[in-house]
Amino acid sequence: MLNQPTIEKLNAMGLAAMARAFQEQMNCPDMAALSFEERFGLIVDFQATANDNRRMRNRLQSARLRLAASIEDLDFKSGRSLDRAVIMSLAQNQWVTRHHNILITGPTGAGKSYLACALAQKACRDGHTALYHRLPKLLQELALARLDGRYPKVMAALVKCEVLILDDLLISPLSRDDEKELLEIIEERYDRKATVVTSQLPIKAWHDAMQDKTLADAILDRLVHNAHKLDLKADESMRRRKSTIDAKTESVTQ
Repeated sequence: MLNQPTIEKLNAMGLAAMARAFQEQMNCPDMAALSFEERFGLIVDFQATANDNRRMRNRLQSARLRLAASIEDLDFKSGRSLDRAVIMSLAQNQWVTRHHNILITGPTGAGKSYLACALAQKACRDGHTALYHRLPKLLQELALARLDGRYPKVMAALVKCEVLILDDLLISPLSRDDEKELLEIIEERYDRKATVVTSQLPIKAWHDAMQDKTLADAILDRLVHNAHKLDLKADESMRRRKSTIDAKTESVTQ
């Protein structure tokens, strides 16, 4: 039989999905009712879908999102002032293709990081690249990268990705060097890529929280321009709420 060598050749060429689809067709008598063109089209579609899924998995892995978040799992009933219509509009990813920013503010536990990761995850699913960083740790990494020669490579990754999440802006005071580094990132991405920034401080307080007012002016001018602003509320920390839900679930299942 010629089928097995064909399957082996497909696998050798990296077309494992096509090989599986071909083998399944050979084991399905109903496929005889289809023409050769129809059967071959189904095999090609199977491989194309497998390729798309693999690329999506690679994008999600490269994004290194802090949380396994998704738009579909967002809670719109927790009193966080989260507008479903606005989020569903953002989920269409026009903000990504138009190189807009998203600024997410709110108290601790309001779900800022989750929302940022959910938006980035949706972008990855739709074919865009993303990258997550907690800003305090990123600034430390950039300082070390300047010393060991990795700086151009690290900066290239920050500039190249289509969606960059900078989590926890101003959770601790920024030095002037930190502010210069942040401006460098924002400047390189301005009007070229999309950036998501989260902060516990309201946007109107960002300028006063920065040391160098000239750098603050430059950073905010590039961040706030064409930005979608999402101010979350939280009567109760989403983390505490989730812990309560998990505890109740465990007590029911025991």
